[in-house]
Amino acid sequence: MFLGTYAPKLDDKGRVILPAKFRDELSSGMVVTRGQERCLYVFSQREFENIQHKVRQASLTSKQTRDFLRLFLSGANQEVPDSQNRVTIPANLREYAGLGRELTVIGAGDRAEIWNTEAWNTYYESAESDFANTTEEVIPGLL
Repeated sequence: MFLGTYAPKLDDKGRVILPAKFRDELSSGMVVTRGQERCLYVFSQREFENIQHKVRQASLTSKQTRDFLRLFLSGANQEVPDSQNRVTIPANLREYAGLGRELTVIGAGDRAEIWNTEAWNTYYESAESDFANTTEEVIPGLL
C-alpha cells in the first residue's frame, strides 16, 4: 500500500528518485500514466495488470468509457527503476501534469501520485476544508 507525502526533485533529464518506502513495490516495474486533476498515477506492474483485467470487462458501447480508456491508456508508460532508483517521466506526461523541478509524491493506497508541488498545495488547501467538514459517509463502512 502506498502511503505518505514526499518531496523529491525532478532532475534535468526528467528523472525522479522514488521514495524509499515505495521502492520494494515498484522495483520490478511500474506503469506511469495520466491521472485525474492533472497529476500522474503510478501503479505497480501487478496492480496495473488488475486494472487491465477490469478494462477488458468495460463496455465499449459507452462513449464516456471509450474516452476515459483512450486518455488513460494512451498515456501509459512502463518503466523500471534504474540502479539508483530513478524513473524517467516521459516528456508528454511531464507536460500533462505541469511538472517542474519541485514535485510532490503522495501515496494513494493502490497507487502513488506525482504532482506539481504548487498544484498539489492548491488542491490540498481546497480539499482539506471539505475533508474536515464531511458530515456524511463518503466511503461506506469507513468512519
